[in-house]
Amino acid sequence: MSTMDFVSDADADDPGGVISPETFRADNRGRLSGPGLRTFLNIAALWQLGTAERILVLGSPARSTFHNWVSKAQAGGNISLPLDTLLRISAILGIHKNLGILFEDPGRGVQWLRAGNASPLFGGQRPLDLILSGTQLGILEVRRFLDGWRGGVFAAPVRHPIEDRAWKDEDIEIIDA
Repeated sequence: MSTMDFVSDADADDPGGVISPETFRADNRGRLSGPGLRTFLNIAALWQLGTAERILVLGSPARSTFHNWVSKAQAGGNISLPLDTLLRISAILGIHKNLGILFEDPGRGVQWLRAGNASPLFGGQRPLDLILSGTQLGILEVRRFLDGWRGGVFAAPVRHPIEDRAWKDEDIEIIDA
């Protein structure tokens, strides 16, 4: 039985959120690559990442490959990034989204990324150090940590001035979907 046995012919082009081999077709990657890379570059600028750090986050492509991708993406040209690179970009987008939800001021989110964190996951290191470890797992761990924090799941106490303030009732907004 192959993976395709789980996806009907009707679902092959639009799996509706289900991961299938069709999800990873070159044309799908091509459709997402330019916009994804441009968004990543904007986030990297906000986070003040240098070229070497950007390359690390994207999975250490050759420097010339990275610059070629950037050139094509910024010019609106056709580009199809490897799956690993797209997954890394997706995780960075999730981190950025979570920081935007958790911190009203984008600068505070960047400050959190760049400050030492006493949570057992970080062991006193900066969350950015885990992101810059060069591994997809490091990026995903920060993403999961922020997903849990944003969702109200327990996170170990951390010691950082921007987290010292206790939440007040007026800080909490309940939205009915």
